[in-house]
Amino acid sequence: MKVLVYSAKDFEIENIKAVNADRHKIRFEARALDSTTAVMAAGYDAISIFSSDEASLVVLEILKEMGVKYVTLRSTGYNNISVKSAKRLGIKVAYAPEYSPHAIAEHAICLLLALNRNLIRANDQVHNYNFMVKDLIGFDLEGKTVGVFGTGRIGSIMVKILHAFGCKVLGTDLKKNHFLENQYDLEYVELEELCKQCDIVSINVPLTYDTHHIFDSKLLGSMKKGALLINTARGAIVKTKDLLEVLKDGRLAGYATDVYENEKGIFFKDNSARGIKDEQLKELIAMTNVLLTPHQAFATREALQRIAETTLYNIDCWEEDRTCKNELGFVNPVS
Repeated sequence: MKVLVYSAKDFEIENIKAVNADRHKIRFEARALDSTTAVMAAGYDAISIFSSDEASLVVLEILKEMGVKYVTLRSTGYNNISVKSAKRLGIKVAYAPEYSPHAIAEHAICLLLALNRNLIRANDQVHNYNFMVKDLIGFDLEGKTVGVFGTGRIGSIMVKILHAFGCKVLGTDLKKNHFLENQYDLEYVELEELCKQCDIVSINVPLTYDTHHIFDSKLLGSMKKGALLINTARGAIVKTKDLLEVLKDGRLAGYATDVYENEKGIFFKDNSARGIKDEQLKELIAMTNVLLTPHQAFATREALQRIAETTLYNIDCWEEDRTCKNELGFVNPVS
């Protein structure tokens, strides 16, 4: 099968090549998929896309005209592709649901610890030979109430880690995980109640119509004063404009995130020479109580290997006319 890999990153190409072992004819393209680059797929049976690629109806119609029959995502989230439109057009879509929930959950914990214990500020200080501690005071996680919004693959690991820290863990999800309730003392509550009670809230849900900007001025305003918010899911779950306001007035003590709602065209690029024009992002970065990483939670050696394996598994299934367990529309994805 001929495959075009969009948004190909240097750090993932070798893994894909090794797993492929010359079975399929794969070409790597650094540019993202959009309405202008879709024509590059002419003559290819399948394409592979990343979370920064755009596979809207318009793009999918172009891909269909180019002869593309399959799209495999190198990500768990699939909000960037119109799955219903793809199905109408006869294009099969598969995703990478389990490449490494541990990588994401562990990064969320890293963000929480770094934000709470002021590790970035501490590192900057000692590099300037400043060994004062007065601006580096955090709090113990033991005994704190932590909310996990979304207790699927990633969220369930968060619950287990937080339980080990001695936290009281509350959860919100459409479907309750009774194992977590019984073994890790997880208590399910409504989202607004979770925000009111928790010292820390972690976002671990996919971006959907219902979760888009769900953390707006109302919900952010309901959070416990002095709380921390952690986001390793999708940027647009949080309304940045409203977030900035609650950070400025001190209602929210801090925000640590690996994602940003308008990251397309900015993240996964070196903008150090020309800078960025996004004023909201500039404002976020400048705030001392904000910790932002560049969508790197997935970037572990183990996760990259599994992404490559899953991508080739999806392609192999289609090539061999086998049932693909990751095919969207034929499975019921869990957040």
